[in-house]
Amino acid sequence: MTKQRFTPAYPAELRERGVRMFRENRADYSSDTAAYKAIAPKLGCSPDSLRVWCQQAERDTGLRAGLTSAEKDRIKDLEREVREPAPSQRDPEEGQRIFRSGGARPPIPQMITFIDDHRCIHGVGPICRVLGIAPSTYYAFKAVERDPDLASDWARQDQLDMAAIKQAFEGSRGRNGARKVWHRLRRSGHDIARCPVERLMQVMGLQGVVRGKKVITTDPDTAQPCPDDKVNRAFVADMPNQLWVSDFTYVSSW
Repeated sequence: MTKQRFTPAYPAELRERGVRMFRENRADYSSDTAAYKAIAPKLGCSPDSLRVWCQQAERDTGLRAGLTSAEKDRIKDLEREVREPAPSQRDPEEGQRIFRSGGARPPIPQMITFIDDHRCIHGVGPICRVLGIAPSTYYAFKAVERDPDLASDWARQDQLDMAAIKQAFEGSRGRNGARKVWHRLRRSGHDIARCPVERLMQVMGLQGVVRGKKVITTDPDTAQPCPDDKVNRAFVADMPNQLWVSDFTYVSSW
């Protein structure tokens, strides 16, 4: 069993002091490594930690290529958003995570659009790492977008099938699932198997109406006082507009 290394969390003041000491005394040593080894014991840290701080400071000032501290913090925020949805994406009553369409991650076209909107700020590589998509997938998608002739025969067939699936799905007013959409396509003469219909509907984010559990419309709050029966169950009126009775009925829309 491999023992995990413990990395202490150094305060920001100590890191800034270490970078400042390295810059002020670098000329007294023959190399950066020698300076790290001489200055680190004075700070109570390891030479490797001091080296990381100094190199990150150079990235923040533009003297070294790489991600700045602000960009790294933004990537951490994106990863946190992927692991923990925002309060607006949770069930307001129970505070539990809810499932979205598209499976474990959004459809690829949706991720491509997200990368296009944010690549000028964070770059393609960091965003792909957070979203769980290969950069080659993004560049291949953009290449086909510029030149449709680069698409494979399978991709071209998918485009034709998606157009037919969308037409059949809209023809059912968005109610049919993959099985009924597949039957619609077969009746219209479109030769396609059921599994491609399920796959392409998932890619396009299409889902039919799903019958849920029975809706409970009367769920009283026992902590609140019950209204009094002002007519003592005698629903008889001597004249119009003397007694009114109302009720709510839930009617399923599918």
